[in-house]
Order: sequence, then structure tokens, then C-alpha cells
Amino acid sequence: MISVPDLHNRLTKLGCHIVAIQAPEGLKRFLPRLADELRLLGYEVIISGDPCYGACDLDLSARDRADVLVHIGHTPVDGTELVIYEPWPVDGDISVIREVIPRLKGKKAGLVTTVQHVHLLPHAARILKDKGIEPVIAGPSPRTPCRGQVLGCSFEAARKTGAEEIIFLGTGLFHPIGIKIATRARVFACDPITGKIEEPDSDRLLRVRFGLIQKARDAGSYGIIVSSKTGQCRSQLADHLCSLSDKAYQIVIGEVTPDQLLNLGFPCYVNTACPRLAYDDQVRFSVPVLTPGEFEILCGVRDFDDYEVDEII
Repeated sequence: MISVPDLHNRLTKLGCHIVAIQAPEGLKRFLPRLADELRLLGYEVIISGDPCYGACDLDLSARDRADVLVHIGHTPVDGTELVIYEPWPVDGDISVIREVIPRLKGKKAGLVTTVQHVHLLPHAARILKDKGIEPVIAGPSPRTPCRGQVLGCSFEAARKTGAEEIIFLGTGLFHPIGIKIATRARVFACDPITGKIEEPDSDRLLRVRFGLIQKARDAGSYGIIVSSKTGQCRSQLADHLCSLSDKAYQIVIGEVTPDQLLNLGFPCYVNTACPRLAYDDQVRFSVPVLTPGEFEILCGVRDFDDYEVDEII
């Protein structure tokens, strides 16, 4: 939960009077209460009701109606102005780190997490040190300002550890699978909420992705998806992909949905927006949605053995 007094101090220093507030789906119910508290402090408040998937998905329309946009739950991924970021720390049972230690083969392990749990990393590192394991936590990068932080579109903090074994402290398997593909390391997914430890299998995902590439070879044309969202727009990459085929056409979209793609009618799409659209949401789409690297494989400029997980660097 954010500190309203601290936020009030930041808003006062900026001389703000009208404040727009935005949060991802899991935190949206907090916004009315925050709006009440800010109004009592003398602010006019605008609540963003659009879907939000991260700091790459800022509601600039709401911001432009206010003096500043307060974005809750994430850290900045670019230099968009007039935005205040308020992360939302989530505690968990850090003892899961002790449980993973017997599974480690070496005496050094990379340590990464998502922004919700970055405050737990120092404690996790101490646990590893006490058991004779050297924890490696990478420094910040342009899209990940916290030490050891990874995103669904950036696994740089995992690569920079240089470790052969990497511990991911967080929920779900999307990030651990991405880390495994990006680093070729042995990865342990340690969930501080459930206490569960898993070693993700990236081979199944790669088999699915290879099948989609093969299916896409029969497509007569390709829609290259270009996001209009500031933190997801990779227009130069889209230009490059279009240069690989005279059957490729750029499509600018704000919110990518199955209905939109169905209505456009392309037999195959290539996604340069949020990388998770191709990986997590493929089951929602009726046709293949390839990553940029997969389209390069399709066009013969990259080998499948050189497969790379899609990231926004």
C-alpha cells in the first residue's frame, strides 16, 4: 500500500492541483479510496478506468487532463514526463529460499524478482550467504530501475548475473521460463506466497512456438502489430520486419484483442507490442501470432537454434 502523506509531499513539491491516478487490474479497487484521501487533501482527482498492464501502458489521455499521472504498482520503463510512480510492495514467506538451497549444485546463484518483491531480495541474499551460497544481484537497467528486477519484457537482470543457476523469487512461471530461454541457465521458481518451488520447462514452449512458425509458412500475408503505447512502441523493429517480406503490412493498435485481429483478417500476425501477447495470449488468437525473432526464422534470416525470447531492451 502506498503512503498518501509521502505522495502528498511529492505532489506539493510539483505544485499539482489536478491528479490522475492509474493502477493495474488487481489494484483498481484501491483507486476510489485513494481518490477520497487525495480529495480531502485538496486535490481534484481523475481516475483512469482503462485496462492497465504495466508502466508501458500509461493512460496519457488521463494525464493530459491533469497536472500529473500517479501510476501505481510499477516502476518506469521510459522517460515519459509528468508521471509519478508508486510501486506496491507485496510481502511473502521468504523461507522458501532456504528450501531451494539443497537443490543448488554450485556455490553461486543469481537472484531476481519482480518489482512487487524487490524489497525481499536483501533478506533472501542474507539467507543464501549464511548457507555458503554467493548471491548475485545485478544492478539496474533502463527498463528495470531496481536491483535484481525483471519484467515480462526484460530479463537483463538475469543475464547480467552470469550465473549458471538462477533463483526467481515471485509468482507464476512466465518470468522463470523467459529467464531460462534468455540465459540458458538452470532456473528455480520460488513462490513466496505459496511456498512452492518449481524448475520451469522451456522445451514445451519452444515446441509450441516452432509449430506456430511452421503453420505461419502457409500465410499469404502478415500483419505487423505496432503498439501506440509509449512503452511498447517498437516502430523501427516493425520497419525492419516489413523489409523482410513484401507480404507484410504494419498495423497500429492501442489495445490488441482477438476480435480486432479477427476483424482485420490476416492469416498471421507478428507482434512488436508487449511480448506477452505472443507467449501468454496465443491461445486466445485464432491464427499464429509470432514474435519478431520467430518471423526472422520464418523469413530465413535467423536459425531456430538461435532462438531468443522476445524482449524490449
